[in-house]
Amino acid sequence: MAEPDTETMTEDQMREYVRERYAEAAGGCGTGCCSSEIKLEDETGEQVFGSTLYENSGTEDSCCSSAVESSLGCGVPTEVADLSEGETVLDLGSGGGADVLISAKRVGPSGQAFGLDMTDEMLELARKHAAESGVENATFVKGFIEDIPLPDNSVDVVISNCVINLSSRKQQVFEEIHRVLKPGGRFAVSDVIADPEMSDEERTDLENWAGCIAGALTETQFHESLERAGLEGISFDESHRVHDHARSMIIRATKPQTPGTRSTSNDPQSI
Repeated sequence: MAEPDTETMTEDQMREYVRERYAEAAGGCGTGCCSSEIKLEDETGEQVFGSTLYENSGTEDSCCSSAVESSLGCGVPTEVADLSEGETVLDLGSGGGADVLISAKRVGPSGQAFGLDMTDEMLELARKHAAESGVENATFVKGFIEDIPLPDNSVDVVISNCVINLSSRKQQVFEEIHRVLKPGGRFAVSDVIADPEMSDEERTDLENWAGCIAGALTETQFHESLERAGLEGISFDESHRVHDHARSMIIRATKPQTPGTRSTSNDPQSI
């Protein structure tokens, strides 16, 4: 594929570009968020993407080590999702499956963890990791985070690890999250948040987009988008810097206990 900037690409072209990078990553490209331009380490040599982030999180023994080693995320959302026995969890952009397997073990046999990914190679890798770990309550589903193939009001917790920034239709993602969450359901994700001073050049650079930087919203933009989708109790907690003009943050929100009749999918698929 040619390398135009994000301003000249269609939504389908951008999605395919990202999909190709993640397919490469499933084969072991070994670079943060699949971009050859974004390294796992920052300028000081500290790892800002990937498996090292799990080492002090208390999750390193919760699933097979190969799943954690395949992580390309910017945080550990399961560390702050407050998962409980019997809950249903959805991981958006589940990649190699680490966060799904961690979630599945935490919600126990009476709970369920779904991983949603658009990349066949990542789904194959995640299912391999699930088989290796012996986790039976994890299900990996192919689909797009802008059109989640789950019913309305079916999920207790939505998590994600450095994936929402990759979408060119983020408001649709937030609307879908609101739709699938049960009343009172929780949103707890790790994602990259752009500083307001990020340049236009950085925002339209395709390599930076696939590397989880260019597509990032600012904190204000992210907050406003969640509010428009109908979520409340929104909070941001910085984890670490991943770029001169971007930070990894944990973002939390909840769906109101008595939501309105908001739904953006006319025919959700049951699983």
